[in-house]
Amino acid sequence: MSNRNLRVGELLRREISDIMHTRYRGETVNITITGVDVSPDHQNAMVFYSLVSKQTDEYHASEFFRKFGGRIRHELTKRIVLKRMPALEFNYDISMERGEHITGIIDSLEFSEDEEEDS
Repeated sequence: MSNRNLRVGELLRREISDIMHTRYRGETVNITITGVDVSPDHQNAMVFYSLVSKQTDEYHASEFFRKFGGRIRHELTKRIVLKRMPALEFNYDISMERGEHITGIIDSLEFSEDEEEDS
């Protein structure tokens, strides 16, 4: 990925997060934008989000982005000057859950090793 794509992706991530937490404060309290991958031609961008707590389920978050994704993109065009504003596709990021699962497995292995040493 080129340096420009990384910079544009980070700029989009920051601005989308700001829009969500200023304009849609009530609906997006538990949603965090984790990253944005921009295509090389800047036609499309995949926006990854995760949920901070389990109060908001994945369905409600995806419905929010389905409903307000166009408005978020429209607000981005006012804030960011790009030759072409990419179309946004919002995807749930499962990396946080995977990390928690792997940490749980490692912790259970350490716990079982401690029990074996005590025996």
